[in-house]
Amino acid sequence: MATTRETIDHVTLSHLVEAGAVHGANVIGQPGGWAIVIKYGMTERALAAKRGSVRTFRKFETLVSYLKGIGVAKYQVDAAGFDPVALKLTRNNEGAQLRLKAAHQAAAFDKHFRQEVAEGIKEADDPSLAWVAHKEVKADMATQRARLKAQIEAAKQ
Repeated sequence: MATTRETIDHVTLSHLVEAGAVHGANVIGQPGGWAIVIKYGMTERALAAKRGSVRTFRKFETLVSYLKGIGVAKYQVDAAGFDPVALKLTRNNEGAQLRLKAAHQAAAFDKHFRQEVAEGIKEADDPSLAWVAHKEVKADMATQRARLKAQIEAAKQ
């Protein structure tokens, strides 16, 4: 039950509950947690996460609180597919930890980059700084390259 096209989002579900159109819910156990399938009219749809995949609740208590919070107090539970071992494995190998680490690294790099840019601007604004024309730099680099080539040629002999 990882992803499906037939999902319902939280906002739509809330409106359906308010309108009294929800006839029931099935809580489905699966590896890594619990999913919800909502019954309304002649339709059944799984509750979607933000990105369209089926939302999975790790803790049954969180799922119960969610359902009660939107006004669904009665539901059926199918625990046949629930796997507590897979729940522990998914917690240990959680992608969220990797995303959090990447976010911290990105923030640290951003801070470092901004400090370097601020330092460069400060140096560029220093009135005692001597500016060198591009033509002078190119000529100096050409002289240095010629000197290095001469040293390499001398070392070969």
